[in-house]
Amino acid sequence: MTQIYNFSAGPAVLPKPVLERAQAEMLDWHGSGMSVMEMSHRGKEFTGILAKTEADLRTLLDIPQNYKVLFLQGGAIAENAVIPMNLLNGGEADYVVTGSWSKRSVEDASAYGKINVVASSEAENFTHVPAYSSWKLNNKAQYLY
Repeated sequence: MTQIYNFSAGPAVLPKPVLERAQAEMLDWHGSGMSVMEMSHRGKEFTGILAKTEADLRTLLDIPQNYKVLFLQGGAIAENAVIPMNLLNGGEADYVVTGSWSKRSVEDASAYGKINVVASSEAENFTHVPAYSSWKLNNKAQYLY
């Protein structure tokens, strides 16, 4: 097999060990007798996966406990409406702009309330994520995107 490296938006290359582990667990995730794809989203196996994923994400990104972590389905453009329609409630939201997609997210969300760009790397052609210490967060924001 020839290995192809996909660096496009959306699906992208995964390390071979990750793919091999997913392959090994596909038919029987941790002795449950089923794959993750077959589990009930309310079952103990899947809720355990979700809890571990959230805990790992909070640790990795240092997300405080007073913030909610949402796992949402849908493509990026759909989320540009789904998030502000459900969370903004005519209020304000903070956005960090690190590329063309988050720039578009600001434009789309503006139809639902006041959007504050609290940090942006646009002036530097989106070559980095601005240092957290430079973000101008708003205490009135309903969420941070």
